[in-house]
Amino acid sequence: MDLHLKIWRQDGPLSPGRFEDYDAIGIKDDMSFLEMLDAVNEKLIDDNLEPIVFDSDCREGICGTCGLMINGQAHGPQKGTATCQLHMRKFHDGEHITIEPFRAASFPILRDLMVDRSPLDAVIEAGGFISANTGSAVDANIIPIPKTAADAAMDAAACIGCGACVAACPNSAAQLFTSAKIAHLNLLPQGQAERWSRTENMVETMEEFFGSCTNYGECQEACPKEISIDFIAYMNRDYIKAKVKNRKLIGQFE
Repeated sequence: MDLHLKIWRQDGPLSPGRFEDYDAIGIKDDMSFLEMLDAVNEKLIDDNLEPIVFDSDCREGICGTCGLMINGQAHGPQKGTATCQLHMRKFHDGEHITIEPFRAASFPILRDLMVDRSPLDAVIEAGGFISANTGSAVDANIIPIPKTAADAAMDAAACIGCGACVAACPNSAAQLFTSAKIAHLNLLPQGQAERWSRTENMVETMEEFFGSCTNYGECQEACPKEISIDFIAYMNRDYIKAKVKNRKLIGQFE
């Protein structure tokens, strides 16, 4: 198939950006979206032109670095799919496709389609660490965990930190990302020791970089791992409890 691409180009964080038009010729249906961009870049390099800069790593929907806005949708038209898992069979011969970087004030553009997602790392760092004994494997029933809690923790841990929730949110909020990272530890016994300090620190770090949640629900729709906005409610509940519990704990040492 042949496609007409409208791609955002920007030489650097302080440079003005613009859309440029490209033709993608002879694209196969079984190519991924990133492979299609690779083919376009190969043609640009052959013509001694500057290739298009975009992020990618694992190309298996795990690392979260490949996020793009495709025709105004984070990761493109296929629900529950990262950009690297999106295949060109979802598009039609002769189609016009607009490709942009994630648009959020907290994700400044580095170049072309590449953005700086380091504010997400700051939220993770604020969560600290958990303590876990190492050594030989323990019996499976030493730490009893209800199946519902284990299943919910696994659902939250599916977050790959791509930032699509931030890009899709009209407020550039990161509540879905933060709540998933909080929940996958807070739901398990190993995460209880730091539960309240973790929750308070991560939420307040998030608020330094991102907007506020007003329940649009676009984050859930854009998430390539289909993480539920229910986790935002759990985070809000734990944050309220953390403000009380942490204050009582501090009072014991005054």
